[in-house]
Amino acid sequence: MSNKICAQVLRKITPGKSEEKALHKLTDRIIAQINATAKELGVEAHALLVGSAARNTWISGDRDLDVFIMFPESATEEELESLGLEIAKKVAPKYEERYAEHPYIRAFFEGYRVDLVPCFEVRDASALRSAVDRTPFHNEYVKNKIKGLEDQVRLLKQFMKGTGVYGAELKTMGFSGYLCELLVIKYKSFLDVVRNASKWRRDAVIDIENHRTLEHDAPLVVIDPVDPSRNVAAAVSLDNFYTFVDVSREFLKHPSTHFFFPPPVKPLADEELAQELKRRRTELLAVVFDTPNVVDDILYPQLYKAVRSIEELLHRNDFRVFRSGVWSGAKSVILLEREVASLPSIKKHIGPPVGSSAHAEKFKMKYANLHPYIQDGRYVAEIPRTYTKAKDLLKFKLKTCGLGKHVSEAIGKGYKVLKGAQITKIRGMDKTDDKEFRIFLMKYFRK
Repeated sequence: MSNKICAQVLRKITPGKSEEKALHKLTDRIIAQINATAKELGVEAHALLVGSAARNTWISGDRDLDVFIMFPESATEEELESLGLEIAKKVAPKYEERYAEHPYIRAFFEGYRVDLVPCFEVRDASALRSAVDRTPFHNEYVKNKIKGLEDQVRLLKQFMKGTGVYGAELKTMGFSGYLCELLVIKYKSFLDVVRNASKWRRDAVIDIENHRTLEHDAPLVVIDPVDPSRNVAAAVSLDNFYTFVDVSREFLKHPSTHFFFPPPVKPLADEELAQELKRRRTELLAVVFDTPNVVDDILYPQLYKAVRSIEELLHRNDFRVFRSGVWSGAKSVILLEREVASLPSIKKHIGPPVGSSAHAEKFKMKYANLHPYIQDGRYVAEIPRTYTKAKDLLKFKLKTCGLGKHVSEAIGKGYKVLKGAQITKIRGMDKTDDKEFRIFLMKYFRK
């Protein structure tokens, strides 16, 4: 049954001859243009196609390509950045300048999104000058090992996309394309990857080349064959690791194409939100602010940091957070679901043991007007709460949280705290953002 399902999926996701021809024609043209431009400028550099397109593990319909502009190891950082961007901009008909460890160009060619990335052509992986310098070594390793297994990689990628764990970017914290390729190289087929993953426990280790290197603190450790000090699975969160374990077990029990192609998630309607709020009887708060102008890999770690810090602020003030989440478009939203809507006007303040006379006397004098009493051998005073509602606490104390540089600056310019049904009435969202935010809410409530 599983093999039949895989065959059905492959018929949908394997690129056809015309699609392959169009992709190769475009990549050949881009590479030729980069090489010609470098020659015209008198720059010692050449282009290299990397990623799934180079390794023939891409899925039909994928329109993302990666082309590296390779500079000699003797080039300076300044030459790499300035000349690399100059070449890329001359080649790209339309582009955005982006920043990771080094600036690069995201270009748009005939419906394809092409990242043009300058890097150093180092002699081996031990001589890396930047993180991207490692990618050409990945390219060669996979190309030499993956022959005959390309369709198995496609199946694994589509399975991970369908189950929501694909993508190593810090927004997703899932499995990268390279990690999928390594898992197939290790286990030889999609089904054997799933069979093994169904038995994984936390701290699973995969070391294809038997490097036996340093230990890594991560749910899954996959030693990079070309750089033994690196864990290829470092980005995979604990939840995504166990989600993959769980869906692998479920697929083996009940094989279905639904794992690969789940039905699209519908946006949450206002009346559905009202029903959820009535059913859950929790308090839903949303901190809303303008999204900082930074790439997702910078933004999302700061959003996650902000969530942790805001939860700590709420907990310090006795507000228990039931669940939380983050979303970002033109606006960013930090969602906080609380167990109760408000707290009593007073709270217990536990003082020193009665036997500690010096401290006891100070405590009694400080809180004399509150009539301290003894409970379980300690003095207790019932003191007024500063904040009985979480919304008020966030209005006045949010900026004291550790929010990350760009998120802190954005919140400093202004933010709103919305409650309950107000969260679907965010000003400044266009129709696309509103739809995507409502899809996020549907996923939040109907996991």
